[in-house]
Amino acid sequence: MKFKTDFILPRPSLYSYGQITAMDLQNYIGGKFLEPLHKQYLTNTNPATGEAYGRIPRSGENDVTLATKAARDAFPHWSTLPAAERSAWMLKVADEIERRLPELALAESIDNGKPLSLATAVDIPRARDNFKFYATAILHDAYETHDMGTHGFNYTLRQPVGVAGCISPWNLPLYLFTWKIAPALAAGNTVVAKPSEVTPATAFLLCKILDDIDFPSGVLNIVHGLGAEVGAAIVAHQDIPIISFTGGTQTGKAISAVAAPMFKKLSLELGGKNANIIFEDCDFDEAVKTSVRAAFANQGQICLCGSRIYIQRSIYEKFKEAFVARVKGLTVGDPLEESTRTGAVVSKAHFEKVLSHIAVAIDEGGTLLTGGNPVQLEGRCKNGYFIAPTVFENLDATCRTNQEEIFGPVVTLTPFDTEEEALAMANSTAYGLAATVWTSNLQVAHRMAARLHAGIIWVNCWLLRDLRTPFGGVKQSGVGREGGFEALRFFTEPKNICIKL
Repeated sequence: MKFKTDFILPRPSLYSYGQITAMDLQNYIGGKFLEPLHKQYLTNTNPATGEAYGRIPRSGENDVTLATKAARDAFPHWSTLPAAERSAWMLKVADEIERRLPELALAESIDNGKPLSLATAVDIPRARDNFKFYATAILHDAYETHDMGTHGFNYTLRQPVGVAGCISPWNLPLYLFTWKIAPALAAGNTVVAKPSEVTPATAFLLCKILDDIDFPSGVLNIVHGLGAEVGAAIVAHQDIPIISFTGGTQTGKAISAVAAPMFKKLSLELGGKNANIIFEDCDFDEAVKTSVRAAFANQGQICLCGSRIYIQRSIYEKFKEAFVARVKGLTVGDPLEESTRTGAVVSKAHFEKVLSHIAVAIDEGGTLLTGGNPVQLEGRCKNGYFIAPTVFENLDATCRTNQEEIFGPVVTLTPFDTEEEALAMANSTAYGLAATVWTSNLQVAHRMAARLHAGIIWVNCWLLRDLRTPFGGVKQSGVGREGGFEALRFFTEPKNICIKL
């Protein structure tokens, strides 16, 4: 195995002094680390410093073709392995993710700009758990049978589809990458996967894990590059019959336009503009604390963030005061510092996009309650992409700020009087991923949950996740469901067999 420059992460203490090894990533195809066929590369940038610190392959259609052939060649063996053997391989991966958790968390923080504490507590443990969950789930799966009495009976097999194309986003890099890969592999498919070109580091480290444990060659192939080049090639490839994509709604539309005429199976987890509805009988302190976390976790760069906060008028002023005070207390700083809770946004382009949305909110007549500005730090992060957590009020529910996904640390506060008014505003967007309801009235909770147009409803909590439950949205937030046995069903084809007695 040859590397131009091996990617070795330094200890945090060394990194804090700017001593970091440059990284040259490679594709992982057929169990081998390979350069892109056309020898072209992209620059990878640390969002906390604004500095380039390595290169990633700018792969193309030919690289995807090579990876697809490797996956096709590996499919007959992998798909016919007993579930227990596939499970054992996946548990080895999970164990290695656990063993290398500090290294992976540091890579995620450097690559994405998120606080190291968040990557350590959430992102990497969840990546580990994704492999563990699906490795064990396949040991407890069962086939359906339908008895027709004296006529005979039916039984239904679920068989892997073939080569799965998995395309993941930059906001939760290894977390969401493995959430697609793990169920695809567990179900018996082989995979051609593309991580985001903005945050490729932990996908590369996952390849090193596969290589170190001698994971079966060709079962998981990872190709780096641009979405318009590598992602498009995966979607259009005639030998990749199933696509799982997480990302923007516009990209989802483009994928559908190509994949639908080819009759590919599609799972699209797209954008969100989630409502957080606060009734006057809520647990006030808990609602304030959790609403701040729901608004600004990962710099607001989670599709589930509650960016539209609707508060019953009787407690609006009290809630606003408490909410804004807590937001002002958030620490924007170096992602590697232990006290940091708000890090950098992921890239310069995204930094400029979020700032442009803030300008739009001001033009629309919004009242800025806090934030709204870039934050310039001292020291190594002086050129990083930091934005102060931002809160607006006095914006109409139908304005751009309340309708378009910003995907950054920007939220709006809006009062409401009745359930009907809150529902109308919450359901007014083209999105329908998630919503949160805060109330101590069980009847109100059930009524709101039933009538909110979203795929996930949290009552008196946020981001309380159970891996067994279906995940996904309605309207322009996506097609299909991920998570739990929904994902295993997606990555298989049902085959009914009828036996006449």
